[in-house]
Amino acid sequence: MERNNKVYQVIIASEANNRMYDHFEFLAHVSVNAANRLLDGLLKDIRNLRTEPFRYPVYSRPYLTVGKYRYILSNKRCRIVYQVIGDQVFVDDIEDCRQDADKSILNK
Repeated sequence: MERNNKVYQVIIASEANNRMYDHFEFLAHVSVNAANRLLDGLLKDIRNLRTEPFRYPVYSRPYLTVGKYRYILSNKRCRIVYQVIGDQVFVDDIEDCRQDADKSILNK
C-alpha cells in the first residue's frame, strides 16, 4: 500500500477553539490533571489531521450537507468536527458528546 505524504494545513475556527478551552476550564475545576489530559488529547488528535484527515468517519446530521463533515471521537468524551477543503482542514466544532447534538455550533 502506497503511503500518501500530503500534509494539510489545519485551521481551528475561533468558536471551536473557545469550546475546547471551555471544556478544559470546566474540567479543571474538578481535576487539573484530567483537564490537561483532555487538552493534550484534543490537540494530538487535531495535529493528526495534518496527515490523515480522511481516515475518520463522515459526520451525518439531518441539518448538515451529506458528506461535508467528518469527526474524531477524542478522549472518549469530545467530538472534533471538521471538513477538508483542498489542502486545508477546518475544525469547525468541538462538542461534548454527553450534550444534546442540538448544541452544536454547526446547527446555527
